[in-house]
Amino acid sequence: MSPTALTGAPLGADSFLHRYEGLRQRLPGARLPWVAALRERAAESFRAKGFPTRRDEAWKYTDLAPLLALGFAEPLSSVDDDAALPPSQGGAARAVFVDGRFRADLSALDDLPYRVGSVAEALPRLDGALGRLAQPSEQPLAALNAMLFEDGLVVRVPPGVAGGVLELVSMASGGERPTALHPRHLIRIEDGASLTLIETTTGPEGARYLQAPVFEIEVAEGGRLNHARLQTESRAAFNLSTVYAAVAGGGTYDSFVLNAGGRLVRNEIHTALQGPKAACHLNGAQLLADGQHADTTTVIDHAAPDCPSRQTYKTVLAGRSRGVFQGKIHVHQIAQRTDGYQMNQALLLSPEAEVDSKPQLEIYADDVKCSHGATVGALDADQLFYLRARGIPAEAARRMLVRAFLQEAVEAVEDPAIQAALDRTLQAWWQAEDREAA
Repeated sequence: MSPTALTGAPLGADSFLHRYEGLRQRLPGARLPWVAALRERAAESFRAKGFPTRRDEAWKYTDLAPLLALGFAEPLSSVDDDAALPPSQGGAARAVFVDGRFRADLSALDDLPYRVGSVAEALPRLDGALGRLAQPSEQPLAALNAMLFEDGLVVRVPPGVAGGVLELVSMASGGERPTALHPRHLIRIEDGASLTLIETTTGPEGARYLQAPVFEIEVAEGGRLNHARLQTESRAAFNLSTVYAAVAGGGTYDSFVLNAGGRLVRNEIHTALQGPKAACHLNGAQLLADGQHADTTTVIDHAAPDCPSRQTYKTVLAGRSRGVFQGKIHVHQIAQRTDGYQMNQALLLSPEAEVDSKPQLEIYADDVKCSHGATVGALDADQLFYLRARGIPAEAARRMLVRAFLQEAVEAVEDPAIQAALDRTLQAWWQAEDREAA
């Protein structure tokens, strides 16, 4: 049989293209020529390429076949009026999205010193901003999102303003049939401004759905964005998220990703350091139980001199789980005095667990300091014996050592609000694991 469906689209793409054909006149911005053109270009690209497969080098270790088998047939998911929100992150401002759509009634966005709102409502003002960083012709998931996004968060922090903490909650309501959600978020931090963004993605346990958000983030000169992403999806769900961040001179993008849910998860981050002394810190942890697959893929583009980048990712794997880390540092010829560091470490709690690590350095400058490392191992038998000899039960000793392994990645987070959110999420994960063990 031909590798394309009857529609002429690659297998797996046709159901999403059918959705687009049926919805495009009703999707937000349908009457705006630039939005309609963006969606059409994205549909053309997605029709030609479809979903990435393991033949694509960047997807060598992650197979989307389980996702494509579901179909996601319904045109629109329903909005749940009885959404059970996760606990607030210390009373911060909060923007809530249910099934990919902004819910003003569940949000708390009053009296903020910056502009924040719904992409669907702001589309007439976003020409030239939406789609500036994400390129549908190059990234199939960016094309999928551009075709089908309904809403998202738009934030602009004015020059010199300290925006404090903003929480972004993305919830799936679940249901009998699989749903597919495509939020599109735009974040702009102006000169010398700052913001801490804490994102939580979640859904009812057992629900089958796809969260496929795209972030376009711009940090202007001297600005700073602290971005925490706490992924606690249903263990039957899929999360394919893509972040594009452009950082100007003297700006900082500081990211921490915690993958603790989902059946198949991929977190992809593309960061471009575009001005002298721009910086990025990409850190994270993956906590994988039996049957889970999590892929972290990063690309840091050093396109200016005197830019540091730091990456530390840790993965804990139990049962028959699989973790993937792919990290690329690309240093342009102009980017002299680059300082890039990358470390990936995995802790295997089961002989059936599997981890793949692929660090990459592509360097075209002479005066650079770049390094990468990867370690894979099991719990230290001597440390376990030490704890057991002092009367600590075996399972408790194992958990203590796992916590200690993760601590280094968590301590790399400087923002106290993000540290507190991470601690709460990790504590909830441990409690859930304890209940399963019991």
